[in-house]
Amino acid sequence: MAGSTHTVTNQPPPLTGHDVFTADKALVAAVERHVEPDALDDVRGELEALGRAAGSAQLQEWAVQANDNPPRLRTHDRYGHRVDEVDFHPAWHRLLGKGVAAGLTAAWNRPAGHVRRAAAFLVWTQVDAGNLCPLSMTHAAVPALRQEPALAAEWEPRLMSMVYDREPRPAHLKAGALFGMAMTEKQGGSDVRANTTTATPLAEEGTYELTGHKWFCSAPMSDGFLVLAQAPEGLTCLLLPRVLEDGTRNTFRIQRLKDKLGNRSNASAEVEFDGTWARRVGEEGRGVRTIIEMVAATRLDCVLGSAGLMRQAVSQAIHHCTHRAAFGGKLVDKPLMRNVLADLALESEAATTLALRLAAAYDDGGEQERAFLRIAVPAAKYWVTKRCAPLVVEAAECLGGNGYVEDSGLPRLVRESPLNSIWEGAGNVQALDVLRALQREPAAFNAYLQEIGRSRGADHRLDTAIKNLLTDLADLDGIEARARRLTERLALVLQGSLLVRYAPPEVADAFCASRLGGDAGATFGTLPGTLDLKSVVDRARPLVRP
Repeated sequence: MAGSTHTVTNQPPPLTGHDVFTADKALVAAVERHVEPDALDDVRGELEALGRAAGSAQLQEWAVQANDNPPRLRTHDRYGHRVDEVDFHPAWHRLLGKGVAAGLTAAWNRPAGHVRRAAAFLVWTQVDAGNLCPLSMTHAAVPALRQEPALAAEWEPRLMSMVYDREPRPAHLKAGALFGMAMTEKQGGSDVRANTTTATPLAEEGTYELTGHKWFCSAPMSDGFLVLAQAPEGLTCLLLPRVLEDGTRNTFRIQRLKDKLGNRSNASAEVEFDGTWARRVGEEGRGVRTIIEMVAATRLDCVLGSAGLMRQAVSQAIHHCTHRAAFGGKLVDKPLMRNVLADLALESEAATTLALRLAAAYDDGGEQERAFLRIAVPAAKYWVTKRCAPLVVEAAECLGGNGYVEDSGLPRLVRESPLNSIWEGAGNVQALDVLRALQREPAAFNAYLQEIGRSRGADHRLDTAIKNLLTDLADLDGIEARARRLTERLALVLQGSLLVRYAPPEVADAFCASRLGGDAGATFGTLPGTLDLKSVVDRARPLVRP
């Protein structure tokens, strides 16, 4: 029998047993806004089921197991044969299987496919972000493959399947397949045109032999990979199957797995090709143009992943402060803590609202929306992913010393928080991409102006921010050095315009005052005290089923 000194008091209950989707009012509102009424019941039913699973103690435990037992590289079998396998804990396979079954690779052929997938992606991130990597790559491979109709017809049904088939065998024998991607090399990094991997044409039209390496290969246990290599006509996109049609292994040598800061449940690898067989995707010499649609889709997933991490961190912080008492009352009721929590909640809602708006543009598919995405995706990727790390660290601080202890789950979020800012093009890459769109694609900027113009006149601080943005854009002198500042403003104005249109007045007011009106400090928790912060916090509070 425990002594009286070990009686546990004033500790919050675990944040389990709740519907992660339904508890997120900003996410629910975005889904209802962007999904047609005739599909809404079906979409909500799926997301509520996924939300209950994501909030369960069982799946949260699987996530802990997958991260505590990271993947291991097995280069050879017991007899000395090269196998290049990555072994995962069973919990990883369970989570990945549920992600596939939830449609996280099936957006392209379903009603409201991108919005329903985006919402599911945001929910599923709050279980374990690691297994989202192969799901993201598989989803994003589809538009690249569609530039080669024969390949698309062969591979799309497998990639958009809701069946997880982990066995390494020829793809045509599988009920479902996953894709990875390998673009960067150690000498080039983001400058993929400096790649040295060669693609030598073979006798069969459209087939090549690859020789070279990749410094980062995402999801190396996948069934196929999109890679870039130098063919006779220049940099070319190719499809590399892991297992050939006759059942033999393609030459895909995993040299080592990356020992990463976070994302521990997922494998990232260095790989080498030596006589590796591949098929061309798109035109020879136009590899970047071919693979760019895949990159754009994965960048949106970076926004969604960061929005999911933010939401999880905010939920944990508010849940803790709702149950924790200090200095004569609940922490959530203390004015200064309420200011911090409200500020975190604002950032989370703005990220969610923007991410779902981008997903809706993919569902629309029209010329205007495609032009809008050309600026909005890199701007959102730049800003939302950069806001993730400071938000998660502040949320951990809300738990005090408990937030620095692994059992709380916050250290895993802290380690994960910088990832999406680095992957798929770091900050400078995104900012320069925004500049290219502004300078070379007037239709993209016009689409952006039309989007933010829908909110003009609704808030004077937003109107002033739009005016200042246009002034900045009129001055092109030294614009590259100002690219980050400009991209930040583009993203903030876009977030403000969406919240003014769609969020409750107290949320829009607080965002415009602090993010656009300048009435806040440099850290979270410095909102003006005249705002309705209690309503902002209450809106973001996770509700646990009794």
